Amino acid sequence: MNIEIWSIEGNRQSLDGGAMFGNVPRALWSRWIEPDEQNRIPLACRALLAKLEDGRQILFETGIGAFFEPKYRERYGVLESGHVLLESLEAAGTSHEAIDGVVLSHLHFDHAGGLLSPWSGDSPAKLLFPKARFIVGRDAWERAVQPHPRDRASFIPELPKLLSESGRLEIVDGDSSSWLGQSVRFEFSQGHTPGLMLSEIGGDGGVAFCADLIPGTPWVHLPVTMGYDRFPERLIDEKRRFLTDKLERGVRLFFTHDPAVAMASPIRDARGRFSVEDPRARVSALRLDS
Repeated sequence: MNIEIWSIEGNRQSLDGGAMFGNVPRALWSRWIEPDEQNRIPLACRALLAKLEDGRQILFETGIGAFFEPKYRERYGVLESGHVLLESLEAAGTSHEAIDGVVLSHLHFDHAGGLLSPWSGDSPAKLLFPKARFIVGRDAWERAVQPHPRDRASFIPELPKLLSESGRLEIVDGDSSSWLGQSVRFEFSQGHTPGLMLSEIGGDGGVAFCADLIPGTPWVHLPVTMGYDRFPERLIDEKRRFLTDKLERGVRLFFTHDPAVAMASPIRDARGRFSVEDPRARVSALRLDS
């Protein structure tokens, strides 16, 4: 195996802790992530960069980006006005122009907004990543095209049209992409949003991009879900299967929203409770066989 991965930081958010922890009491979740005076907690919007054996550069998600106009940036707690993801890609020795593929677990704005150019009052947002193939699961795509009233505000209305018109959109139905091949395998979750596509890079001993199934280390605990999840009980069952599988095969977990931990390994105690070990704040040029 010759795959290297990087954690790529994007624009950060500050969101209500109660919403992020669902029915977990504040007295408990505030021990995991300390809230501010407005009950908000810091969150990352982190991407994963993988350089495959054939030289292709694949980006898993793009974070929230900087497409919001100022009043909405404040409403949704976006902390930086610039497009941090682009700066982070440069720090990793690449650029959005050099990315060959972008894999999207779903099209909520905090995972796909980084596809767009920064907000400008003079012109509409444009699609970045000029040569990349955009890969998304069918159910997640259909949800973005025809969102439910409950989560309509989570989508960027113009994004599906921009992706379709790029001529580089691949909609995935099964556990792999014809273009990516076997280096990346997919599985799907329904508890957070229809067809959340979870990517596993490198197979046994590799890394799984957890997306919103497990946003960060506190959510590894099975009972912990978000207020944004549409079917929390189903999501808990999906987490149990997912974590059991990754633990058995030595697959590490990559977190998009954890403010402090980019990657960690799952563990389980004698009572069957999941947690993590070997947390890493950043990942840089890590070979997946190391």
